[in-house]
Amino acid sequence: MDGRPDTAPNPAAFHVGPGHMIVHANPPFVDEFGAAVLGQPAREALLGLPQKAFELMDLVLSTGRPGACRIEMTAGPRRLVVAPRRDPETGETYGVTTHLRPDPTDTG
Repeated sequence: MDGRPDTAPNPAAFHVGPGHMIVHANPPFVDEFGAAVLGQPAREALLGLPQKAFELMDLVLSTGRPGACRIEMTAGPRRLVVAPRRDPETGETYGVTTHLRPDPTDTG
């Protein structure tokens, strides 16, 4: 990395429920994982993600608190950021948003 901010869009998706059903994904997410993942549970569709990613998604869904972790993927290390999605009326966390960013500690 050259220290400049990453300006290109990174893969991001919106997941609903305990199965983390993928209901929306931006074009970089579709490019990375394929359009067939839409409408599928994340654990069944995102075979390139390590178990650690799903554990973080479960934790954010259950606690309603955002989190992030470093994960290893075939394309190299990434930083997975997971944020809760809440119903504005009830405050209930009903899903999560995931965002895969380049790993800022990766110097390769």
